[in-house]
Amino acid sequence: MKILGSIIAFFAFTTVFAGDLEEGIAAFERKDYAIAFGKFRSLAQQGDRDAAALVVTMYNGGLGVIQDYNEAVRWYQLAAKQGSAIAQVNLGMMYSYGRGVVQDYKEAVRWYHLAAKQGNGTAQHNLGVVYNEGKGVAQDYKEAVRWYQLAARQGIAQAQYNFGRMYFLGQGVLRDYVRAHMWSNVASAGGYEDSQKNRDIAAIKMSAQQIEQAQRMARECMESNFKKCD
Repeated sequence: MKILGSIIAFFAFTTVFAGDLEEGIAAFERKDYAIAFGKFRSLAQQGDRDAAALVVTMYNGGLGVIQDYNEAVRWYQLAAKQGSAIAQVNLGMMYSYGRGVVQDYKEAVRWYHLAAKQGNGTAQHNLGVVYNEGKGVAQDYKEAVRWYQLAARQGIAQAQYNFGRMYFLGQGVLRDYVRAHMWSNVASAGGYEDSQKNRDIAAIKMSAQQIEQAQRMARECMESNFKKCD
C-alpha cells in the first residue's frame, strides 16, 4: 500500500509550520527518514494535524521508525477527527486493508467521503474503486464514474486509467473508444504504465481518424491541466 507518495503529492502547505514541514518532506525525498520523522513528530506535538498524518504514515511504512500499524491508526484517528483530509483518506485505507484495525469497508467509505468532500483526489479515486467493486457500498458504476472523473481531473493517474477503462467497457457511461484511448494516453503520460496496454487494445477497435482525434484530445487535456478533457 503506497501511501506516503500520494500524501506528499497532494499535500498543501497551509499551516504556520510550512517551513519545517518542507524541510521534513525534503529529508524524506532524499531518504533521510530519521530527520523527516523528527520534523514531522515535532510539528505534530505542536498541534499540526497534517504533520501528525505524516508521522503515522511513517509508522505505517516503517520509515525512520519501527513499523506499527496500531500506532499508525491511533495517530490517524486523532488527525482525522481534527479534519485532516490526509489522515482521513489514509485511515480509510487502514480500514480497507485491515491494518491496525478490523477490516471494515463501510468505515473505510465513511472516511473516504469526508476526505473527498475536502477535495482530496486520492479519496475521490478510492470512492470510485469501492463503488466500482461494491465494497462497503452497493455496486454503482455511474457513481464510480463520477468519482473517477473528479479524481482524474485532479491529475490522479490511476483514476485517469480507471476512468478510461469505464469508457472502454461501457460501465456507467456509453462505450466510447476515443475517450478510452484519450484517458489511457493521459494516464500513461502521468506514469501509470498499465494504461499503455489499454490504449493499444482500444486502438485496435478504432480508425486512424479516431486515434488522431483521441491523441489531440489527450494533448488538449494535459495542456489545460486537466480542465479541458471532454
